[in-house]
Amino acid sequence: MIKQATYHLNTIDGPVELTITPINEQLPGGDYFATGVYKLTDGVVGMGEIVFDETMTDWEYNGMDELTWDQAAEVADFIKRYKDPAGADPDLLQSPE
Repeated sequence: MIKQATYHLNTIDGPVELTITPINEQLPGGDYFATGVYKLTDGVVGMGEIVFDETMTDWEYNGMDELTWDQAAEVADFIKRYKDPAGADPDLLQSPE
């Protein structure tokens, strides 16, 4: 995942529109490195991060009970299956804070 994506999650409290922002680092040679960290926000409210291992199989959710385990698993599955649109340009990434 190069660019941020939106995921619509149905919760017991109603629908939540999550913005998933990949935390990518630029290497000294100019290439980008996917860290496996994905920041989750609902508007301006931080919802924690999903952090994958290096093979993108195992993950952890570090939010403070904003999402249930099942909801976090649903988002993690979306991230694993996500394909960037053709022509996605890593140079247009938003900088992490």
